[in-house]
Amino acid sequence: MPGKPPPAARVVDGFRRAIASIVLFNEQVAQRTGMSLTESQFTHLLALHGTMTPSQLGRASGLASGTVTGVLDRLEELGFVHRQRHPSDRRKVVVVLDEARVNAELAPHFAGQAGLLAGAIARFADAELEVIADFLEALTTTDGTEREKGPDG
Repeated sequence: MPGKPPPAARVVDGFRRAIASIVLFNEQVAQRTGMSLTESQFTHLLALHGTMTPSQLGRASGLASGTVTGVLDRLEELGFVHRQRHPSDRRKVVVVLDEARVNAELAPHFAGQAGLLAGAIARFADAELEVIADFLEALTTTDGTEREKGPDG
């Protein structure tokens, strides 16, 4: 009977499993709420980072400006976001998440996942959570708005 795989292999395997599970779950929620997966993820980006310009959303998502515009049009049509003039530069537009709508329409779909996450977090001491947090932060950029170019870029 083979032994347990090395820790690095377990992390890679666990991370791949988590990604697959999260993507598939988010796709199910998006379908239930009448959104595309990309539209759903834009609501997550705005919830994480607050008000963003369309350019910032493009950088965070790796999507072209025309695609970002289409996603924002659809989210605005669904009532999840609205565009408004930038407070300090009237030439710019910012995208604002309607948090009340997100809490009413989307949050209930994620309540079970939030419970699972809280349960997993509760299993670890603060020092261990520091390591986990450092690991997760190492997978993203410092400001969270840039990402590696996709396969076409």
